[in-house]
Amino acid sequence: MHCSSVPSSHSPNDEKLRQSSDGPCSNQFSIGGVSVEVCGVRNSDVIFGPSLDLFRANSKQRDVDIHVQWIDSIAPTPGLPLFDSGSVWRLHDLEDVFQFDFSTASFPEGPYKRLIVDRNYRTGTLHMSREYFEGCIDAVAPLEYPFDELLIMHRLTQEKGIELHGTGIVRPNGEANLFVGHSGAGKSTTTRLWTEREDVEVLSDDRIIVRREKEPRVGSVSEIPFNAAGAASKPEVPRLREQCAARTAHYARDDKKIRMYGTPWHGEAMYASPNSAPLARIFILEHGHGNVITPLTPSQAVAELFARAFVPFHQHEYVESALTFLEEVAESVPVYRYSFEPDQRAVDTILHFHD
Repeated sequence: MHCSSVPSSHSPNDEKLRQSSDGPCSNQFSIGGVSVEVCGVRNSDVIFGPSLDLFRANSKQRDVDIHVQWIDSIAPTPGLPLFDSGSVWRLHDLEDVFQFDFSTASFPEGPYKRLIVDRNYRTGTLHMSREYFEGCIDAVAPLEYPFDELLIMHRLTQEKGIELHGTGIVRPNGEANLFVGHSGAGKSTTTRLWTEREDVEVLSDDRIIVRREKEPRVGSVSEIPFNAAGAASKPEVPRLREQCAARTAHYARDDKKIRMYGTPWHGEAMYASPNSAPLARIFILEHGHGNVITPLTPSQAVAELFARAFVPFHQHEYVESALTFLEEVAESVPVYRYSFEPDQRAVDTILHFHD
């Protein structure tokens, strides 16, 4: 019995879902413009964890379909994997499909879950081990991290999109800047400085998806920016709705630009928003003396962004498509190196900056 490792999967919408379902169940989420529908026999198969619940969606057009299926046990796969993360998951190439095995050192008998998915990452079956989850099946969130991120990251290889290590800041006037950086480069500091200075929306303080919009989209004014640490209080709702409506009007003026999307995979500050915004600028963060903004050539920008991207390196065509898309980004969005000091002058420099 391994229930101690299972996160709580309850959310405010769970009871409604259970009451309305009396047959095969389904639920849907959308991250970075990728819509995923998950189906299962029981309600507990399709209930999201708290972080993913913010990204719940209801779209007629689905990009990915996942079916949850419980089996008695999952046997280890013989042979060398195509990729081994070194701890949590392994990827096997089975000719017509890919197989992701999720394991833990505390359970040497075999994987505790396995995803078998077509090579375009459109349709898959998620096998769950009854042996591993014995006694706590109803408390399991099958799509828990890192499964959700792996699925979206690989699906983006089939579209014009990529996940970057960065914090996305949307100012009250709709201006959206992406601050990209390795761990320790100053993403959390940048997020703190901006939230102290302006009433900004932070799409994520650690991982952002950048892509071209598949089709014109106008966000709903009912969308209220949330912090993963808790929802907005009731007195704030009217003001936040008004802000969101203004941002929606601003976003709608040009939906063909490169957009950045929030993700559930937040950093220390725990910001995670399902919203998106057309990207104005990208800053490559680094600590330095003074606050110096240096323009990067397209080739320099591609190299810097690729070094901070989440790319499945096990397929050379994924690497090539990522580089091609980053070239499009560098041609569409100005990219700068930002050597900054961790105080409010770093924000002032951006506020007074003109391309």
